[in-house]
Amino acid sequence: MRRVSGGYLFVLNAYWIGLSFMWNSLHVTILPAVLLNYVPSAQKNTWLGLLTFFGLILAMLIQPLSGALSDRWMSRLGRRRPFIWLGTLGDVVFLAILAFVGGLPALFVGYIGLQITSNIAHGPMQGWLPDEVPADQLGMASGIKTAMDMLGIIISSLLIGFLISSDHADPKKSVLAIIGFLLVFGLVTLLGGREKVPVQVQPRPLPFKGLWKEVFNFKMEGDKDYWRLIFSRFLYLVGIYGFQSFAQYFIRDRFPGQNPIVFTQIVMGTFVVVLIIFSLLAGALGDRYGRKKIHILSGFIGAVGAVLLIFAVTPVQLIAFGCLMGVGLGIFMSTNWAMANQMAPAAEAGKYMGLTNLATAGSAAVARLECPLIDHFNNLHPGVWLGWTILFALSAVLMLASSLALRKVPEQQPSAQSQP
Repeated sequence: MRRVSGGYLFVLNAYWIGLSFMWNSLHVTILPAVLLNYVPSAQKNTWLGLLTFFGLILAMLIQPLSGALSDRWMSRLGRRRPFIWLGTLGDVVFLAILAFVGGLPALFVGYIGLQITSNIAHGPMQGWLPDEVPADQLGMASGIKTAMDMLGIIISSLLIGFLISSDHADPKKSVLAIIGFLLVFGLVTLLGGREKVPVQVQPRPLPFKGLWKEVFNFKMEGDKDYWRLIFSRFLYLVGIYGFQSFAQYFIRDRFPGQNPIVFTQIVMGTFVVVLIIFSLLAGALGDRYGRKKIHILSGFIGAVGAVLLIFAVTPVQLIAFGCLMGVGLGIFMSTNWAMANQMAPAAEAGKYMGLTNLATAGSAAVARLECPLIDHFNNLHPGVWLGWTILFALSAVLMLASSLALRKVPEQQPSAQSQP
């Protein structure tokens, strides 16, 4: 496979800017603010957790299915493009329902539908990168992919806070911005990206009747190293999503002197700037020196940041300790994604990269189950905020466990692509 330019790596990954902008805007800012129009403040974490939990379970199932279908799809548009077009157009429909219909039922319908359509596109997008990029460039390509994800979060952090108010939040302007970003960056990838079937891959008939069984019929023994990698990803991201998902409510409770929406955007924006820098650095270092040791280090850095957040009492401390978690997450995202791309079989890249969503969406869903725990302990001793202490302590334990889970995964040579 020939080497690809940095410009083409940007084209392949541009769509992630739109997706990241959409999900960060919804999960961090829009949904927490809009839900308070309809639910009691004392139950805010529980309602937010339940809404997002069911959507993420759907994402966990749909993404590998769509990725596997795209592995075998044969059309003039290519293997990956038809699913990405379909998913993007569906996103626009459900975003409009979420923003313009109004009421709690429309919020649920719009969000659940968006999880379905977005993940129809998401699975094939993940398979497109290993289709086009040689193994010895996957570290840098994954670093760029992570940077695009984080760029979407930065733009969201800078913009969305000005488009929605914390008092009786109206999502219309912010959702229109989401639709615009999604379409613009989606078109960059869809119109600028090339598609070719790898030489060693022969398209096979679509197994519509046995698709579910085929996608989720895992060869656990033969793929055990891949599953250790996915398990490590699951543990780390459960720890991260607890902070990300409830950041606005954490700031409302622990920092009442700050505007919750604006200060959340500042915290997450600085967090992401640090994340981008270290994801690119880790991607380049991993290509040169190997990824496993750097990956393991990320768990220890993230755990220290999570513990320090328990003791944050000033806005500056919160930003600083959050940035330390950003260092760990940047290293983790770049190295973990590169290892997953390298270990995925070329013939089934869409399926295997889609299966990483069992960890990504699965961890996000499990993190939402922490919400009744947070509300229970916060309400048990009002003003002490014991629920937030438990959340961050649990996050630190999970990140350390992630590093331990990776110990038996063999180091992959950056120049060789393995076949689990």
